[in-house]
Amino acid sequence: MSESKFIKGMFVGAIAGAGLSLLDRATREDVKYRLKNVSYDVKYYSKNREDFKLKLQEKADKLQTVYNQFSQDAQYITGKVEEIKELSPQVKTLVSETKDAFVHSKEEYKTIVKNEEENFEMPVLPEHVYDEKKFS
Repeated sequence: MSESKFIKGMFVGAIAGAGLSLLDRATREDVKYRLKNVSYDVKYYSKNREDFKLKLQEKADKLQTVYNQFSQDAQYITGKVEEIKELSPQVKTLVSETKDAFVHSKEEYKTIVKNEEENFEMPVLPEHVYDEKKFS
């Protein structure tokens, strides 16, 4: 019983809303114009049923084309998502290995530089380089 009240209430509300919206002159003119066009179309297609069938067929063909294109796009995207899922662990492993290699290389470079600094001796220049007569 509550369902019937709900549906009746929605119907009454829709009619009340439509009636209130028709208080506006521009809305009334628009509704009037659209109703004339619809009545003209109904009269025309009731006399020319083949044209109506052709229009319906054209719309159906367009919808079928859109559906086919959407289906192909969805399959393509699904395929790419699967590829990414498969590549993700490989990329993760590659990034991890690359990081480890850089960390290892960094430690090796530190060791090399440290060893070079420890073994570095200032070169001894010959005495004639320091000869004061040359600089005066």
